[in-house]
Amino acid sequence: MPKIQCTCGNMLRMGDIPCKIQYMFISDTDFDELQGAVDAEELYLKMKMFFQCDSCSRLWVYWNGFDNPPKEYAPAID
Repeated sequence: MPKIQCTCGNMLRMGDIPCKIQYMFISDTDFDELQGAVDAEELYLKMKMFFQCDSCSRLWVYWNGFDNPPKEYAPAID
């Protein structure tokens, strides 16, 4: 599992099991491709993974797997 140092300086602990900062999502079109009873592994493989910094709430999204760097999304300033 790669390590990420957030822009805020916090080191994201991505190796914890379960990982409290890891989230997964799937697009509506990818989900629609699934039919009938769905195998959990098949669903897992279609999902994208992201991590939320537990210090500043930035999101680090792996759009193209762990072989490519994640995209950083920062919260809007209130």
